[in-house]
Amino acid sequence: MANIVSVYKNSSKREYVLTDKERDNYRQTSQDSRLAKSSAQLGLLESLHEINTPRLNPCALMPQIEGNKLRCLSLFSGGGGLDLGFDRAGYEHVASYELIPICKETLSSNRPQWNVFGGPDSGDVTKVDWTLYKGQVDVIHGGPPCQPFSIAGEQKGADDERNMWGEFIRAVNTIKPQAFVAENVLGILNPKFEQFVKVNILDKLKDYSVVKFEMNSSDYGVPQIRRRVFFVGFRGSKDFNKFEIPKPTHRWSPYDGLPKQGTISLFDSILGRTMGVREALGLADTKFDNLAPTIRSAFTGKRNTTSVLNSAAGQKTWGDMGVWPNGVQSNRQSASNFPAKHNHFRMSVQDVALLQGFPENWKFSGAVYQVLGQIGNSVSPPVAYQVAKNVAKALM
Repeated sequence: MANIVSVYKNSSKREYVLTDKERDNYRQTSQDSRLAKSSAQLGLLESLHEINTPRLNPCALMPQIEGNKLRCLSLFSGGGGLDLGFDRAGYEHVASYELIPICKETLSSNRPQWNVFGGPDSGDVTKVDWTLYKGQVDVIHGGPPCQPFSIAGEQKGADDERNMWGEFIRAVNTIKPQAFVAENVLGILNPKFEQFVKVNILDKLKDYSVVKFEMNSSDYGVPQIRRRVFFVGFRGSKDFNKFEIPKPTHRWSPYDGLPKQGTISLFDSILGRTMGVREALGLADTKFDNLAPTIRSAFTGKRNTTSVLNSAAGQKTWGDMGVWPNGVQSNRQSASNFPAKHNHFRMSVQDVALLQGFPENWKFSGAVYQVLGQIGNSVSPPVAYQVAKNVAKALM
């Protein structure tokens, strides 16, 4: 891959400058990739790996809870990470709102009985009269777009037109549910946004007692390093005082055989073991495994990308595991037919979804880049499940 030199002008507009040699190398790499993909599609390449059978079952990380009689409304629903987590925790679904049309197809195909509003006409939360839901919702949950606070989004905060915290708060203050759950990237805890959080979030939710905390997906059995921030608010002080921040249920520990008798600590005996990528995907044991780096969303950065790579450091981690993070395929058969460099394992969208904590039976609609966009934007369902479960305990 060619080295790309970044040049910033006016501190906001990003341009890329390539030397002639770098440009030629980039073109050659792109051409080689296209030729390899065409050959794979024609069946001209020999498969280098068998179709894998995953060992991880995300449903085991979030056992289905019978109806808890609490009703939830979903905003900025995306591919359904929060929606699925709350569903598994026993909540009754009231409605979902999402601006991206393909996400509506995903939600509706997985839960035909749900009320899903999607696209610019019906999924735009800025156009919704929330008084329609007064008295009909116990919990509102959602992940307002994270780009205003992420490094990739240039951290413009309140100046970013994608900042939708005001709309989330408008829904909460209009409907007045018993509780709300909002998720965002770790960047929102950056000191530069401290005033934004106080003035534009906490001060505008005067009827609610709010706690904010960080969760890492790997602490809940998901084989990925994914740190996110949750804001959980309650109208009732008693409910707020009863709420417990979810404690880790798992911990990452490379599998090196059964521990010797008498060596299991109390900590290990309480927590489950988070699988590494290779173990979770059912790949052969190469004596090295690790957690996946944070999976990026294909809806950010370059469009139509089929890569989940987030950084140069991430490239090394994937490489050390013998897993190829680029050119993700639409299914496992196509991935098997398209050998990656260095004999590395090429992933399918089903594999990426599994590493995010989505079960096999949750099907995503759209082209590969759209599926990866939905996955990368989503809250890991087992993480959402733990938050939803503890909110329900506080309200019961």
